[in-house]
Amino acid sequence: MIAENLNQILKAIPKRVCLVAVSKTKPIAAIQEAYDAGQRDFGENKAQEVLDKFPALPKDIRWHFIGHLQTNKVKQIIDKTHLIHAMDRVSLFKELEKEASKIERKIDVLLQFHIADEESKHGFTWDEAVAFLNSELFQTTQNVSIVGVMGMATFTENQVQISNEFTTLKKYFDQLKNDFFKDSTNFHTISMGMSGDYSIAIDCGSTMIRVGSAIFGER
Repeated sequence: MIAENLNQILKAIPKRVCLVAVSKTKPIAAIQEAYDAGQRDFGENKAQEVLDKFPALPKDIRWHFIGHLQTNKVKQIIDKTHLIHAMDRVSLFKELEKEASKIERKIDVLLQFHIADEESKHGFTWDEAVAFLNSELFQTTQNVSIVGVMGMATFTENQVQISNEFTTLKKYFDQLKNDFFKDSTNFHTISMGMSGDYSIAIDCGSTMIRVGSAIFGER
């Protein structure tokens, strides 16, 4: 069923959209099944799961860290992660820069914005993001590359609200591209949309969706 689910989603979404299979809590056998069906991008939200799965699965998997990353876990996963989706605070940026410099590696991250009507979700406000991007800390970084934005919509049945929140993130991306990343060919990712709302996200301009239950089944 995993391969069938994957193929159905890939047929339904535009080729410009990257599908990240959210494999958190899923066994290695299920991830291997998705890999055998051609999937290469997988998302985890716990450092320990990355550490457990990384050595047991093919090395050409692109691991995405999609959860709220604690600063004390950065050094455990930084050499194993293709993209960190939730760069949601300045203190995390500092830690990423420090640990990436130690291993002489450039790490790609997405600037997470708080777009939902829920306090439990993390991320920058627009003003906080602008202040950060204008700061000496960002201007002098050498090892962390911001390649786009990420956001999560409110968990609600109200599709108009979800669409408005995703539209806000797309506007943020466009403004940042114009004001801070005009000359950067690497700033191209809008990560928004999960199993329940990825169709809306794509309509609003998403270039990367994070889908778990629609591929692997409910937990």
